[in-house]
Amino acid sequence: MPSKGRNEMNVHETYGKSFRGTAAENYQRYFVPAIAAPVADDLIATAALRTGERVLDVACGTGVVVRLAAERVGASGSVTGLDLNPGMLAVARSATPTDMSIDWQEANAESMPFADHAFDVVLCQMGLQFVPGKLAALREMRRVLTEDGRAIIVVPGPKPPLFAIMIDAIARHIGPEAATFGELVFSMHDVDELRELMRSAGFRDVDARALPKILRLPPPADFLWQYICSTPLSDIVLRTDDAVRTALEQDVCAQWQEFVQDGYLTFEVGMTSATGRK
Repeated sequence: MPSKGRNEMNVHETYGKSFRGTAAENYQRYFVPAIAAPVADDLIATAALRTGERVLDVACGTGVVVRLAAERVGASGSVTGLDLNPGMLAVARSATPTDMSIDWQEANAESMPFADHAFDVVLCQMGLQFVPGKLAALREMRRVLTEDGRAIIVVPGPKPPLFAIMIDAIARHIGPEAATFGELVFSMHDVDELRELMRSAGFRDVDARALPKILRLPPPADFLWQYICSTPLSDIVLRTDDAVRTALEQDVCAQWQEFVQDGYLTFEVGMTSATGRK
């Protein structure tokens, strides 16, 4: 199957299941309700946003955190979503109610197009691990905060057994290159590392902790392809032939049976959360 680019895909059917659209569209359709939204609820609760505050969400993806923040700060506040991926931002715009005012910005987290002291709160959910210059990004987050402004960062990991099974199977059936994305997702979860990075960026009153999150996911075959088709993995995996994809699915789903409860996958993943003030 020919590639259509990193964020695009053709129809892929496996055992009667069809997954259409770009990776960003599938991210919003599948990944957000299964994983991103439950994690976002916890992040917003930790942020304790107040009416009238100015909020920036870094690596906002399709905007699940941004929209929740907009509801909390109300019309007297303001919310901005920043992401480097134009496909994600396009879906974010289309998924936002017309009566909700959000500023969407396509830019690099290491060099943000905002003035100093522009925001009261900076959020970043499951995005910092993908940024090459993590310290530079954290320094930018601090720069755009007001005095005594606060930042809340959430990253997933360590790699849970359910994802380890999938990543290992992808490496065997597809190749090591395909598995690198899965490794990157869980590459930044060490509490001490995140705490020291924030302190090095100049944040004070830094608190970092790891807490478990239990998630209920779709049935094994559904979740496998929903996840692949929601990520950059789609460009690599969907270029393989039917026999390879069938072998991958059978391998993963057989091992995932231990996580199945009432037909659905249930698993625990660690979420490392760090807060700091300017």
